[in-house]
Amino acid sequence: MRKQNIILAMAATCALASAAHAQSARDYISIVGSSTVYPFSTTVAEHFGKANSKFKTPKVESTGTGGGLKLFCGGVGVQYPDMTNASRKIKSSEVENCAKNGVKEIVEVKIGYDGIVVASSKKTKPMPLTRTDLWLALAKEVPEPGTGKLMANPFKTWKDVNPELPAKKIEVLGPPPTSGTRDAFVELVMDEGCKDFPAIKDLAKSDDKKAKAACGAIREDGAYIEAGENDNLIVNKLVSNLNALGIFGFSFLEENLDKIQGESIDGVSPNFENIASGKYPVSRPLFFYVKKAHVAVIPGMKEYIAEFTSEKAAGNEGYLADKGLIPLPPAERKQVAADANSLKTMTP
Repeated sequence: MRKQNIILAMAATCALASAAHAQSARDYISIVGSSTVYPFSTTVAEHFGKANSKFKTPKVESTGTGGGLKLFCGGVGVQYPDMTNASRKIKSSEVENCAKNGVKEIVEVKIGYDGIVVASSKKTKPMPLTRTDLWLALAKEVPEPGTGKLMANPFKTWKDVNPELPAKKIEVLGPPPTSGTRDAFVELVMDEGCKDFPAIKDLAKSDDKKAKAACGAIREDGAYIEAGENDNLIVNKLVSNLNALGIFGFSFLEENLDKIQGESIDGVSPNFENIASGKYPVSRPLFFYVKKAHVAVIPGMKEYIAEFTSEKAAGNEGYLADKGLIPLPPAERKQVAADANSLKTMTP
């Protein structure tokens, strides 16, 4: 019996040692999430790595907002990411999933604003669009002329959608359903573009959920092409395909103005000033989320947060503005930095 107890004690000691080793097995910050926030996060990671020689440069992966939050909410421990970037606010269902898996203390950090642009090759003539044009071009179902009843989208060219637009084939490269950019595009463009049609209004009276689904459903017949989470890939395809349009964050437009142009939407051009003022109709806030339970285990997390929320990074003249990030107003920026650096967690 005594021998058995000794063996059990030794086994428990080994298990504890293994757990301790696992906790210290990763000595760098692991970040996943939004492709839109990715260039800002990697830039901060590079600055952080150069300024803090005692810490390793964080590893940043582009998985999409939804994919990143799924990984982030997987659990607590070094096998799970420490932070996730997001091009939309975390959903209540995602917070619940996090809590179910033991991730109960989450720090939300709002970093600035971004515009979603519809872009084309600079070699083509600009094509001003409205949100109604975009909905009619990309919706899975549209009102049938005459009856107003919803039918499968028959439109093949932009001229079919709006007689004032060119007879170019509808070919739009955009993000997949796991992307925060896709979620925001549906909310800010598709939902707004459909709302004035009588068929949608009538449907909303009887079944609001069905009406919302009809507004947000994107066609699957080849007119809209899911191009993955790599926005640079969309940019490259626009350069080689003069008929195509692409949907992605403003920062990628800023970085490639020598090759592509942003189409105006509802008469407003996608530029820094219009997005910052709120005049541009397709803009959204950007975030990253921190797993507070990891801060005491993974070296450099507090310092990375401090770098990201500093004036030299996120301020009006910060290096992230040079990358295309639209800074928060000064008072909000100061409050966000204070809350982030004190690791203030989200309230349920």
